[in-house]
Amino acid sequence: MPATRTWLKSPLAIFTANGSDARGGLVIENGRISELLASGQSPSAPCQQVFDAREHVVLPGLINTHHHFYQTLTRAWAPVVNQPLFPWLKTLYPVWARLTPDKLALASEVALAELLLSGCTTAADHHYLFPQGLDNAIDVQVEAVRKLGMRAMLTRGSMSLGEADGGLPPQPTVQQGEVILADSQRLIHSYHERGDGAQIQIALAPCSPFSVTPEIMRASADLADELDVRLHTHLAETLDEESFCLQRFGLRTVDYLDSVGWLGPRTWLAHGIHFNPDEIARLGAAGTGICHCPSSNMRLASGICPTAELEAAGAPVGLGVDGSASNDASNMILEARQALYLQRLRYGAEQITPERALGWATHGSARLLGRQDIGELAPGKQADLALFKLDELRFSGSHDPLSALLLCGADRADRVMVGGQWRVVDGQIEGLDVRGLIADHRQAAAQLIAG
Repeated sequence: MPATRTWLKSPLAIFTANGSDARGGLVIENGRISELLASGQSPSAPCQQVFDAREHVVLPGLINTHHHFYQTLTRAWAPVVNQPLFPWLKTLYPVWARLTPDKLALASEVALAELLLSGCTTAADHHYLFPQGLDNAIDVQVEAVRKLGMRAMLTRGSMSLGEADGGLPPQPTVQQGEVILADSQRLIHSYHERGDGAQIQIALAPCSPFSVTPEIMRASADLADELDVRLHTHLAETLDEESFCLQRFGLRTVDYLDSVGWLGPRTWLAHGIHFNPDEIARLGAAGTGICHCPSSNMRLASGICPTAELEAAGAPVGLGVDGSASNDASNMILEARQALYLQRLRYGAEQITPERALGWATHGSARLLGRQDIGELAPGKQADLALFKLDELRFSGSHDPLSALLLCGADRADRVMVGGQWRVVDGQIEGLDVRGLIADHRQAAAQLIAG
């Protein structure tokens, strides 16, 4: 039986992330984009379905490259509202140590649903908490991703340097190296999919210089090389972290990264704020990627990522919402808006355009995850799409539809497609009881804080 061909016809505006002309829309077949059409052009063969996109701005599905799903349970918690990173972490660690599989499942589902409604089709999560009873945390997340029908890069995080040895995390949240590596291998062999269209992928992600040992960093790099998976960690987020590295290792952050075998194209880093010009040049030469997290960096007053210098040096740049206790939202289209505005403070309005910010959220983020099948609209790419309407009061009087998405503050997609399947229709996730999810999640959040 021949495959169904679907024509998304004549969108109000379309951003391909590669400069292609697609004002006539695009054709989808077998879960992939088969044609881009210029204005007035018709498909090369009949289409069984036609979707009139005249009221929609069409984007590639947005890609979130750094998150902590579990943190949706500790949003806007009063004791940490006004704290910078290190005190913020020290206050929250004991709360997070009470995480259970059921609570993680709810937290992950809420984070993913919120992302999906914002136009995000692929999410990377950095889960590094494995207290007693939560050994199968990544397995729990796999089920949540499959339930929502999204794509994910689930990173097997770890913390191996506890308070007793000079690290930040409390001992109940720390694991031994052999446990971390054994579970990492299990997860890769069980879940990691390769090639175009992969839904679930696994990466290795020791948490940060102040919560893991150099030994687990080196062993993770060796294992990633052996099994051909990616590496992820926090780096150069705050000046406190820089001071920690200098005191403990006698090295600045990038020197430390190099010393444990992580400076290369397999690695992408969360935050990447406090680099000097030499370090930026080294990151670019190595092809190491940086995930910019503007909302979190502003919330914790950590600093501003030097995105333009990094890109000029050759380092890929993408976007991430970061954890929902330091951003307090999981919304990728709002994150692109925040990136636009924060980066303009550093580089000026002429250099940081809406198209550049959307490029970080799509093609740039895809590069961080090592994926060539998503993040842009082109023949052969996965049919991952986000469609936005501009029919709310906030958009009235706007003239350029693509710019209006960010400048007027779009925060919710009207439709979202993953692999040719509609996952959001008329602003609602297909098959998900959102009210019931909110009620269960609120109860779990209250229980976690209460202990």
